[in-house]
Amino acid sequence: MRGKAKLLFGSLITVLVAVIITATGMGYINISAADVITTLWQTLFDQPGLSDAAVNTTNSVIIMDVRLPRILVAALVGGGLALAGGIFQAILLNPLADPYTLGISSGAAFGASTAFILSIIGISLPVSYFVPFFAFIGAVTTLGAVFYLSSDDPQLSSNTLILSGVIVAAILSAGIGFIKYMADEEVGVIIFWLMGSFIGKSWHDAGLLLLILAPCLLFCCYYARDLNIMALGTTTADTLGVDSAKIRRQLLISASLITAICVAVSGVIGFVGLIVPHMLRMITGPDNRILLPASFLAGSILLLVADTVTRAILPHEIPIGVLTALIGGPFFCYIFRKRQLGRGYA
Repeated sequence: MRGKAKLLFGSLITVLVAVIITATGMGYINISAADVITTLWQTLFDQPGLSDAAVNTTNSVIIMDVRLPRILVAALVGGGLALAGGIFQAILLNPLADPYTLGISSGAAFGASTAFILSIIGISLPVSYFVPFFAFIGAVTTLGAVFYLSSDDPQLSSNTLILSGVIVAAILSAGIGFIKYMADEEVGVIIFWLMGSFIGKSWHDAGLLLLILAPCLLFCCYYARDLNIMALGTTTADTLGVDSAKIRRQLLISASLITAICVAVSGVIGFVGLIVPHMLRMITGPDNRILLPASFLAGSILLLVADTVTRAILPHEIPIGVLTALIGGPFFCYIFRKRQLGRGYA
């Protein structure tokens, strides 16, 4: 198993690096892979062996200031959503769970919509900063509301959490609808954000994502073994010394923080957290020590490929959330049908 895990991680990392280099060279101005590597090497390491003439100034600006920040943001968001999806599925023991099961995305969408409507009605706000901030606050507040509704269940069972998430999400969806109505002619701005996009993303966005995702990834991987034990049942886990309720709460907070920062930066992008962990589970099995980090890498690849398609291949760029929904919708139907036929979670 250890050899297979090394092969899997090595393959995923290799594919991710190749996709990043390929995506960086694709666009209105095509740049060869060799030029991309040369530019990155010269810019990042300032190697004296490469003359300044070897790096085209135009290519350097396109790569470092325009494409690479967006590409890294897409990769980090995809990895974060897939990781969060893997955690939710492992905690709730439900392959239909994803980062939006507990209403976290609805909370972030409500927060962002609130920021937009405040700017529309005349309250002076720097939208580029306050939209992510309000989205993050909305997501965290939603998590608090879900925990409050579930507080009578000391074990935080799957059914209690899912039901609480559905209730909160329904209320927030109504709130978003009201905000759209209030926005009137400016409603298109809110709708576009809700569909998800990586247009105009900067190094600041990439750094913010990395600041949150890196410690959350390490934390979740640290408790992967406990997740494996919790899958055997609460009684067995408690017998083996695993505090199921405490770890479940901590991991839910971590996964929700991951979802919150991803949605705050990119808007609502669905189905990545549903598709990636489920597909990888067919390859790696249910061992979360392998599944969680592999989901992060595979999610990065999937969303980066999808964003490259919308940015560089389609004649007109469409919101990334639309493409992931077109891909994920049929897959969701497949998983649901599979469960109906009684094949279960594994």
